[in-house]
Amino acid sequence: MEKVIVEIYYTGNNYCAHAPSLLGCVSTAASLDEMKKNIKEAIEFHIETCLDNSEPIPEVFKGTYQLEFKLSIEALLNAYSGIFTKSALSRITGINERQLWHYAAGMRKPRPAQRRRIEDGLHRLGTELLTIGV
Repeated sequence: MEKVIVEIYYTGNNYCAHAPSLLGCVSTAASLDEMKKNIKEAIEFHIETCLDNSEPIPEVFKGTYQLEFKLSIEALLNAYSGIFTKSALSRITGINERQLWHYAAGMRKPRPAQRRRIEDGLHRLGTELLTIGV
């Protein structure tokens, strides 16, 4: 099964998504879950429309594929703001709480090293959570 990357961003009020391998196919929604549902439907509709109009589609969409969602830092921080406080994320990542607020608001973009610290911190937390009940 082929994987199709879907990039999700936060625009201040909504989430927006697109599949780079399928130009012109975008969607927006108020929540991350709704966004995932909407972009899936948008991709299916886009492919059907292309096929109905005898327009070419990328090879990956001719077989079975799975969507893989890649969230921007802004989308991640906003989607999980009710679960992770900025204070908790600061402790997990070692990044200043105020800086995390700037990233979430889109006022600043994290450098690659900062993005990596956020990813690493969340991966460490995930690994620890997977050990529960062992």
